[in-house]
Amino acid sequence: MSSLKTAEIARRAGYSVQQVRNLERDGVLPAATRTASGYRNYGEIHLRSALAYRALATGVGPVEAKKIVRALHQDPFPEVLALLDAAHAGLDAERADLREAREAVRVISGEPIEDVRGSDAMSVSELGSALGVRPSTLRHWDTERLVVPDRDQRETRRYTPSQVRDARIVHQLRLAGYRVEPLRALMPELRRSRRLEDVASALAARDAGITARSRALFEGTAALSLVLVSGKSR
Repeated sequence: MSSLKTAEIARRAGYSVQQVRNLERDGVLPAATRTASGYRNYGEIHLRSALAYRALATGVGPVEAKKIVRALHQDPFPEVLALLDAAHAGLDAERADLREAREAVRVISGEPIEDVRGSDAMSVSELGSALGVRPSTLRHWDTERLVVPDRDQRETRRYTPSQVRDARIVHQLRLAGYRVEPLRALMPELRRSRRLEDVASALAARDAGITARSRALFEGTAALSLVLVSGKSR
């Protein structure tokens, strides 16, 4: 087995020396052997584990990536496969939410609002129930100026049909991963000019991000197989 120093692992994996030590401490890298003078000796399995973790961290985040690589070293192999299956399922769910958001924004934004009556307005609890969100979420959207309802003489929030439509759009975009800050800038434009191209561009960027993470997960999975080849027996 080749002998690699900490600095060599760090250089080839793209980490600092301290990060390599932290990965060993966290079980992402198997425990290194030690020289008589106490220096760490690493091998190919350590380098490949670090590279697998790096790719997986891009795909599913550092916490889940640590779980997966640590499981490869410590747990029965079916548990590793279960973690990978869950990671793929999570990305698939994000893609499904994105598809629904694209279609929902297109349909909702084009809905005509005619013959509006005062009785058509909804309360916070009614709208929250219709959307499947907590009233506190709607109040937060109000505070963030995403969906600002009218208020009656008692200062009670009442959502007109157009405000309900805005809430439906915000809800779909939030489900698709759209952050509050860009939504705060987008919603006034969407209300005034129906700038759906801005929404489409933002959702396309979200799609590209999911694709990049999916590719990283694919590459990380391939890297895990190399860890096995490096000497992990099952």
